[in-house]
Amino acid sequence: MDAFTVRDLRERTGELIRDAEAGKLSLITKHGVPVFIAVPFDEWLLRFGLAVALAIRLYEEDVLSLGQASKIARVSEEEFVENLSAAGVAVARYSPDELDQEMAVLQVQQKPRPYRARKLKR
Repeated sequence: MDAFTVRDLRERTGELIRDAEAGKLSLITKHGVPVFIAVPFDEWLLRFGLAVALAIRLYEEDVLSLGQASKIARVSEEEFVENLSAAGVAVARYSPDELDQEMAVLQVQQKPRPYRARKLKR
């Protein structure tokens, strides 16, 4: 999320518009104090409404956690996960190292156990 001052609105309007066209949120400040957020007018806004679209964007940009974003959206975490899925936003986001660790655990768990023949009792 980019931040713009009120003065920037006059001098960097083109950049603000390009950010919106690219689907980015922008924070507008006056004397360092947040005044408003510029939200792209896109399919997400039309499909989900302002609260959910804003929460999805903030979650996608790692500004909010899943729980925080669901509160902004005013829906349960389960419903928010469904909204993320509908918007094509990944819920589980792993770094390459975390993904390697998860894959290693799965590979260890999937290794077949050696078969040991048991003697039958007579």
